[in-house]
Amino acid sequence: MNIIRPKTALISLSNKSNLDIMVKFLIDKDIKILSTGGTYKAIKEITNEVIEVSEFTGFEEMMDGRVKTLHPKIHAGILARRDSDMEALKERGYEPIDLVIVNLYPFKETIKNDCSFEEAIEKIDIGGPTMIRAAAKNFNDVAVVVDPNDYQKIIDEWNANDGITYESRKKLSQKVFVIMAEYNRAISMYLDQEEPASIHDYEFKESTVLRYGENPHQNASLYTFKGLNKKNIANAEILQGKELSYNNIVDADAAWECVREFKNSSCVIVKHANPCGVAESDSIYKAYDLAFKTDPTSAFGGIIAFNNTVDLATAKEINNRQFVEVVIAPDYQKEAIAEFSKKKNVRILKVDLEQDDLYPGTIKKVSGGIIVQDDDLKSVKIDELKCVTKRQPTEKELQDLMFAWKVAKFVKSNAIVYVKDKQTIGIGAGQMSRVISAEIANLKAKEEGLEVKDAVMASDAFFPFRDGIDKAASSGIAAIIQPGGSIKDQEVIAAADEHNIAMVYTGTRHFRH
Repeated sequence: MNIIRPKTALISLSNKSNLDIMVKFLIDKDIKILSTGGTYKAIKEITNEVIEVSEFTGFEEMMDGRVKTLHPKIHAGILARRDSDMEALKERGYEPIDLVIVNLYPFKETIKNDCSFEEAIEKIDIGGPTMIRAAAKNFNDVAVVVDPNDYQKIIDEWNANDGITYESRKKLSQKVFVIMAEYNRAISMYLDQEEPASIHDYEFKESTVLRYGENPHQNASLYTFKGLNKKNIANAEILQGKELSYNNIVDADAAWECVREFKNSSCVIVKHANPCGVAESDSIYKAYDLAFKTDPTSAFGGIIAFNNTVDLATAKEINNRQFVEVVIAPDYQKEAIAEFSKKKNVRILKVDLEQDDLYPGTIKKVSGGIIVQDDDLKSVKIDELKCVTKRQPTEKELQDLMFAWKVAKFVKSNAIVYVKDKQTIGIGAGQMSRVISAEIANLKAKEEGLEVKDAVMASDAFFPFRDGIDKAASSGIAAIIQPGGSIKDQEVIAAADEHNIAMVYTGTRHFRH
């Protein structure tokens, strides 16, 4: 095991968190401490056992601190290979530096604070990156620490192994190059004089290797964004159950995004990234009951999401009724958790209703590149709907139309959603023909004995021909919500009038490919 026991440490920090912990440890190990500027002053408040870099090099800093650590005595000490360069060091009266504890000027934070261009440029760190890159390159002989959260890890390892292992030094080195890539990219984007679009600026805290991807022959990992304050799907609090699979995560996200659209107690059941049952009621229990009854067959092995606290009665009903992969909610009664614990493999996730919006946008890989788009956040209010038929929808129909429209947004195109009393009674998804989607929605309703007559229908995009309206009429649909905008709109409206169907336009499409 290649272990080093540093004798000289160089410390220069912008983020001085946990500095006292590290300094006290270094003193205890009788390690010489070199430091600069504000860090030197901070260490002096802890101990007098610190040497200013200018004293160490015999070179006074200049140009308001632009040049202070850029000195051969510093960089030769860091870069010297202990098996071949020590004689060269000795000839010049230099000594090795084997522990570098440095973090960088906060460039990103600076440009977020409405600073001037000149202020931003001044926050481009030179000495810090030079030191940590040198140390990272020479990780065989030098340990480099750039994250205050790693201090305790280093201390624990040193105490356990009487030094810092090769494996740890290599890992710390890799972290430097990740940080430098992010740092350089932020500067490059800023100098491009374009507003840095957060949609392109993803930063990840950690990754988790999943058992496999969509299929067993595919590898997969989950990367969690940096800086999250809320519990999201990627960093959900997992109260019980086996680890999440790739498909679990995709389906969970689809269910959670959909259920968050509703204000009253609601339940969304998802299978293969499509809602198969959605309902809103005056209690979580009733919402689940109605959502399940939409399509009990598809609900088997599905993902269930709630927008309110799950109680014992609902947990019991889920356990008694169906096999479920994942349950998601903002909170659970203790009794509900105890009930779910009877089925140890069921994943129980606790996720905040309010979500972080640090990384907006969606990304999809295509052959030769990626396509990036804004999130589909557009919504429509009742008073923004345009009635295009002779018959106006009733108030009850309007409420159901709005409910159906929210659901359709999360159904794969071509999407058709049948709703009655804020319960989905049939959902047709992912078909090449909108008419076929309508037929599937009708078939699903009939299979479960759900009455379609006087239900409403939502379509995620316009009807290109009247056949979709004729199909809805034959099923007993009373009102329709759709974007409008087809060259055949007049033909479609005429069909609705013939069948005495109320139809409203949203002016907004919600394709979900």
